[in-house]
Amino acid sequence: MSTTTIAKDTSSFELVSGLEIHVQLNTQSKIFCSDSAAFGAGPNEHISTVSLGLPGALPKLNKEVIEKAMRIGLALNCEINQYNFFDRKNYFYADLPKGYQITQDNSPICKNGYLNVRLGDGSEKRIGINRIHLEEDAGKSMHDQDEKFSFVDLNRAGVPLIEIVTEPDIRSSEEAAALLTEIRQLVRFLDVSDGNMEEGSLRCDANISIREKGTTAYGTRCEVKNVNSIRNVRRAMDFEFGRQVEMITNGGEIIQSTLNFDADKGTTSPMRSKEQANDYRYFPDPDLPPVLISDEWLAEVKSAMPVLPREIAQNLIGELGISQSEAAVLADDKDLYQYYTEAVTKVNHKKSLVNWLLGSVRAILNEKQIEISNYAVSPRQLAQTINLVDDKKISQQNAIQTLLPALESSNGASADELAKQLNLLIVEDVDAIDSFINEVLAKYQPQVEAYKKGKKGVLGLFVGEVMKLAKGKADAKKINELILKRLEA
Repeated sequence: MSTTTIAKDTSSFELVSGLEIHVQLNTQSKIFCSDSAAFGAGPNEHISTVSLGLPGALPKLNKEVIEKAMRIGLALNCEINQYNFFDRKNYFYADLPKGYQITQDNSPICKNGYLNVRLGDGSEKRIGINRIHLEEDAGKSMHDQDEKFSFVDLNRAGVPLIEIVTEPDIRSSEEAAALLTEIRQLVRFLDVSDGNMEEGSLRCDANISIREKGTTAYGTRCEVKNVNSIRNVRRAMDFEFGRQVEMITNGGEIIQSTLNFDADKGTTSPMRSKEQANDYRYFPDPDLPPVLISDEWLAEVKSAMPVLPREIAQNLIGELGISQSEAAVLADDKDLYQYYTEAVTKVNHKKSLVNWLLGSVRAILNEKQIEISNYAVSPRQLAQTINLVDDKKISQQNAIQTLLPALESSNGASADELAKQLNLLIVEDVDAIDSFINEVLAKYQPQVEAYKKGKKGVLGLFVGEVMKLAKGKADAKKINELILKRLEA
């Protein structure tokens, strides 16, 4: 199963997949006790009698966990189960101190939802959400710390999780990646989780089977466990699809298995066979009362729901006439959209603000390797800068290269006042501009002759050289017109 050979012809088969997406909630404390749920502490620092599963230690539900689960459930168009309860899932594992996990089996908090995901070709695919249930995370076993012993860190034990279980509606690795991308954006936008797959805040198990195109029966599925990036989900699904097709076309049989994905090799390998479902002996947890979500509480959570990225994007497209991709960049980044909403009330031309945020400002952020939330230029200052450029009071070049860097260390100064102090304002001195044009055209006489013979591309050279002589304090469009008038005379 670890071979890298993949069937060459998969055209007569289709992939059938559903995902189980584990999202670690960003509460300050764990789901059933007051231990810190923060990531990055030393081994076994965030533990207590409840995390350790000591006799007599009783769980107490964290109310914030319920509210966060409702928020993501509403975003995924789910029914909220107003009467739900917790179950015990019994199995032994070294980092599961109690010998059981508290989860939800028969009565999940959310069910019967869906999410429309947008694919690369612009089409949409609806993927059903079977259920969302709450549970506690297990601890972490480490097998590479010592030659003879495995170590157990229980900091993660009891950290709250939601598990989003999709219907088997996924037909390609692209659809799976699109779904994961949108869910990660949603949990971040709703402040439910940081969605960091590298730290384990978002993890994914992929159930994968194949069937011949045109048939409706499901094939035997294999489950790839704990894939830690969206890219690796695509790689694992593509490899496993090819492996199963090759197995079937060669007369073999798919055995229901739990698989591991090797990110270095891009292959799957068996962890254990799964001939039949494990008997976890679920039963309602006797230490936890049922969760009753009143109509008032549910209405309160619904009323506090923000406008979601998909609707924000559509509103931006309708209002500004920008492209789907431009709208998605603004809508999917909560901090960027917040910056936009603050700046847009102070800018003269909304489309100019979008162009700056997705162009020059984005380039600055990438160069500094920071997020918009850490950018020292405030929305008000950026709006003032854009207005200066749009009103042709300063050049865009001077705005980007001089004014914005000065604003970063200005402690809230006005862009208008700072532009004056830095002597950046465009001066309409026609005589001076004419003098600069004369100087440039005389210096580049061969290029002038080339222009007159049809080599129009040199016009940019003339404009750039005049702008240098004017130290950026001139309107490039005006210079372009004056040079053209001179050359065409």
